[in-house]
Amino acid sequence: MRLRHIPGSEQQIEESPFVISGPEEFRGQWNMFFGNENPLHIEVGMGKGRFITELAAAHPEINYIGIERYTSVLLKAVEKRSLLFLPNLYFLCVDARTLPDIFAEGEVDRIYLNFSDPWPKDRHAKRRLTSPQFMALYDRILAPEGQVEFKTDNMGLFDYSLESIPEAGWTIIASTKDLHHSDMAEGNIMTEYEAKFSAMGNPICKLIAVRSGESNR
Repeated sequence: MRLRHIPGSEQQIEESPFVISGPEEFRGQWNMFFGNENPLHIEVGMGKGRFITELAAAHPEINYIGIERYTSVLLKAVEKRSLLFLPNLYFLCVDARTLPDIFAEGEVDRIYLNFSDPWPKDRHAKRRLTSPQFMALYDRILAPEGQVEFKTDNMGLFDYSLESIPEAGWTIIASTKDLHHSDMAEGNIMTEYEAKFSAMGNPICKLIAVRSGESNR
């Protein structure tokens, strides 16, 4: 995906009160950062932030952190956030591979993966956010009863995920290849991509995964 760079976005992100710099300092202490003991949910690769912003507005009893590595994309979410009073929502501009450096074992209660880059070439499979490599990272930070929720319109990536996630030691407890016409649609909040693709008639896929076997400790 080719991204349009916004001049000055790096500085704006660095200066934003809604983007946490040096997040490693809060590892194991995110409850202190938010000032409460509420559950912590994160979205990895949040894009322009529609999904997580609407979630935070609907659920003030949950703390949210949106993660996006590209400053020009994150800036759009920051601009939206600046117009709202959402003390339960902050952002990180980091690479997802650093998650265990930012969150302690069992500190995250839910992970959202929405419309991730499919990385279609086989040699890039390990970069997919549902690859065994990334599932191993989530295992290190997710609470014992935590869940990973994944949505995409890319059927190839979804089929890959249906195989790769169980192979990584997880159990898929729910899945659909037509979210908007399934029981899983209840309470669904759409992302920017989801709204665009569903308007084009593309079916949306979703799955929910938990640890299986000894991993579900």
